[in-house]
Amino acid sequence: MTDIVTYLERYQLMHVFDASLRKAMHIQTFAPGEALCRQGDVAHELYLLVEGKLKITHMSATGKRLVLSFKHPFDLVGDIEFVRKIDLMNTVEAVTPVTVLRIAYPDLEEARVHHSAFLLFLLETITKKFELKSHTLSFNLLYPVEVRLASYLLSMTPNTDAFASKELVDAADLIGTSYRHVNRVLRQFVDDGLIRRTQHTIEIIDRDGLMERVGESIYE
Repeated sequence: MTDIVTYLERYQLMHVFDASLRKAMHIQTFAPGEALCRQGDVAHELYLLVEGKLKITHMSATGKRLVLSFKHPFDLVGDIEFVRKIDLMNTVEAVTPVTVLRIAYPDLEEARVHHSAFLLFLLETITKKFELKSHTLSFNLLYPVEVRLASYLLSMTPNTDAFASKELVDAADLIGTSYRHVNRVLRQFVDDGLIRRTQHTIEIIDRDGLMERVGESIYE
């Protein structure tokens, strides 16, 4: 099993987390579908995503769930909550098998005050999140549903060509359209030979063809 130091060296973070912080870190794994944290819960820990893929969702006051984004290594979960001392803003769950390094907030308090490398690291990470959010919003405004849906399908199948049909509600939420419109576009993908659809699954049979529709996958 890969140890903490190896992960930190892989992502060039040894200068960010000194020896005392490394001693406070723990490695944890999550299975696909398992939640790391849930919206509204008290935030206790910072998670460093070092392997796997995460899905970030938010539940509105009216009960509508919105898929906000996906995360790949390297990324953080709980950084904004740590800085602002607020409850968890979103639910975070594993899409693939996930490995994180976790560290409790109390163990980070001194670093927040006295460790400039850690502060710069937090600043860079949080500003990148705002940049990604702006990019995603622009994409949803500027590109047709066909492109956005192709991107979603590619993003949800990084290691396999199979995709559960029940996830289509997430697709509609993330790309900002209706479930009915998603179904219309999927039928076109079937007719074009890009996917095969059954009652429970969607199988990508022409990944290159989907990539041509997308150009670049904005949900990555």
